[in-house]
Amino acid sequence: MTEHRLIRKLEHYTRLSVDDRRALAEVCGARQRRFGPREMIIAEGERPQAIRLFIDGWGCRHKDLEDGRRQIISLFIPGDMCDVNLFILGEMDHSIAAVSSVTLAEITREAFETLMDRHPRVTQALWWETLVGAAVQREWTTSLGQRDAKERISHLLCELFTRLSSVGLTTDNSCPLPLSQAEARRSHRPHHGQRQPGAAGSAPRRHHRVEKQDLDHTRSAGIEAGCAVQCELPASWKGGLSSRCQSVGGEQVSGQTRRTVW
Repeated sequence: MTEHRLIRKLEHYTRLSVDDRRALAEVCGARQRRFGPREMIIAEGERPQAIRLFIDGWGCRHKDLEDGRRQIISLFIPGDMCDVNLFILGEMDHSIAAVSSVTLAEITREAFETLMDRHPRVTQALWWETLVGAAVQREWTTSLGQRDAKERISHLLCELFTRLSSVGLTTDNSCPLPLSQAEARRSHRPHHGQRQPGAAGSAPRRHHRVEKQDLDHTRSAGIEAGCAVQCELPASWKGGLSSRCQSVGGEQVSGQTRRTVW
């Protein structure tokens, strides 16, 4: 049986039985849909009809203001579910969109409730996942309210590395980072102007990677010590980072690789 990202993640919280894993694999193999980069998955005001599980690709949750400003309020990676309690909402109070090309499994309410009723360990693991998600959201709120630019981007990179590692998407000490600089700003910057994804003049999407050095020293919330990362970033990121974040040892290595402590 192929190990799905969701199963791998949930087993960090509890030990699943063979039946639990089989039931989750069936859920992961539910009706699948594909979305292109920056395509809307479900918009604010629409009625949710299914729980969406990210099989492949990245997505985001965001809120748009009337004047066009957008705030990204969370990121989805493979193995993430879009709110297991989504059916409580009569309509969406936020939007969910694809960041990269995305494959989703759409799980019906009936299938999900059956899974929860028959597999209490899965239910327990999903509750743990909900608590972890709430803790991550509190860190995002703290970043927007109190942390400076270096601390915000450090927390974001460390969070993403840890989450990707939990679902087997890191290679040695590196991980993919399919975010544009504008999307990173919209997630961890209080005000970002009115330009929207895909607007004229925005940088083309590049799939780059982040390599995190010395993980043991940056795993705690004490970002004051800095977050050492090695980044392969497109040119559009480098100018912005060098102007917004003072780099320590920001020496050009080769091509588009730079080692920076943010």
